[in-house]
Amino acid sequence: MPGADGYFDEPVAARYDTPGTGMFAPEVVDPAVDLLAELAGDGRALELGIGTGRIALPLADRGVPVHGIELSNAMVERLRAKPGGEAIGITIGDFSTATTDATFSVAYLVFNTIANLTTQEAQVACFRNVAAQLEPGGCFVIELEVPTLQALSAGETMHVFHASETHWGIDEYDVVSQGLTSHHFTLVEGHFELRSIPFRYAWPAELDLMAQLAGMHLRERFGDWSREPFTSDSHKHVSVWEKPPA
Repeated sequence: MPGADGYFDEPVAARYDTPGTGMFAPEVVDPAVDLLAELAGDGRALELGIGTGRIALPLADRGVPVHGIELSNAMVERLRAKPGGEAIGITIGDFSTATTDATFSVAYLVFNTIANLTTQEAQVACFRNVAAQLEPGGCFVIELEVPTLQALSAGETMHVFHASETHWGIDEYDVVSQGLTSHHFTLVEGHFELRSIPFRYAWPAELDLMAQLAGMHLRERFGDWSREPFTSDSHKHVSVWEKPPA
């Protein structure tokens, strides 16, 4: 069972960053920061699940004040150790309920983090929590994979999404509860370690309804951070919901 840091404790935090490669590659980070900086304008940004600062630090370098909400103390310690990390305010807690003393022009959840909330109730609460902390006219941005259920044959529940000599990734679906357990077999010091993390997948239309329940509406949806069109072939979406102006 996970401890106080959830599923992102110190051993995970120690291996989380891959500077310059993977999700830390400039071609991955820069388009996300571009869009978020544009939406923030002269205002502040709130990152839910800020982690080690992959997006927050370069966004702050653009002159956008960033505050983060994060459950894992181990991840926050890694953030604090980086240049500029001490300047970013952090609230420790569950981002579906934790609040700050400020309002923001943009709030965002990147890299499928909304799925870390494993019930529909918690995901709805997250939208409402964000809406309460957004300024009028502010935006909520989510990056989320489209569920790969089309890759499953009838009766199958497992999908191998990555296979190499050092890592195997297998997603296990429960279509009744919209549950998704992501199993990772990773080679560490000569032996494989298993880490299994529960998620809840949600379709774009379901997220739109959550936004409506929180008093927001869909402003735009892209197929990626580079603002490619979202189509039936898109593997993920970057969605922007807006809180009505005062």
